[in-house]
Amino acid sequence: MTPRPIDPEVDLSRRWRPALMAFFVRRTRDRAEAEDLTQEVFVRLLGGSRGAVNHDAYVFRTAQNLLVDRARKAVVRERYLETLKHDPDEGLERLDPQRIIESRQDLAGLVEALDELPERTRSIFLLFKVETMSQEAIGATFGISESAVKQQVAKALAHVMRKQRDRQ
Repeated sequence: MTPRPIDPEVDLSRRWRPALMAFFVRRTRDRAEAEDLTQEVFVRLLGGSRGAVNHDAYVFRTAQNLLVDRARKAVVRERYLETLKHDPDEGLERLDPQRIIESRQDLAGLVEALDELPERTRSIFLLFKVETMSQEAIGATFGISESAVKQQVAKALAHVMRKQRDRQ
């Protein structure tokens, strides 16, 4: 009976996992991170191998390279967080006078469309959309059913949308 060849992945893991875990835990002080880094060493060593390679010679060089990569990423993240602290407006769109004018015109058009609605329809619409009052509560206030509230909201919304479309 001939002995079965040992799988290089199993052999590598069996031989180096404890040492790598100890190496990474001492440096990261995080067991989960050490486990991830240990696994990444095996992935790097076995992923790029073509033919018979002496992985033992590269185990701790690969481990050290992973720590360097991790430190570089941490520096990049830290720099990015620092820039966010110093410039709170970073990423926010700057005020554009043209956009301000257009927004004011849109708002004026909305107010005009709402003013054209009957008082009751406008009130129901504003209570529902702006004050976020429930249709049940609005119905109880006006002495109408929820279905009637839905109809009034739909009527007001259709009118406002039609007016906005006509403006464009």
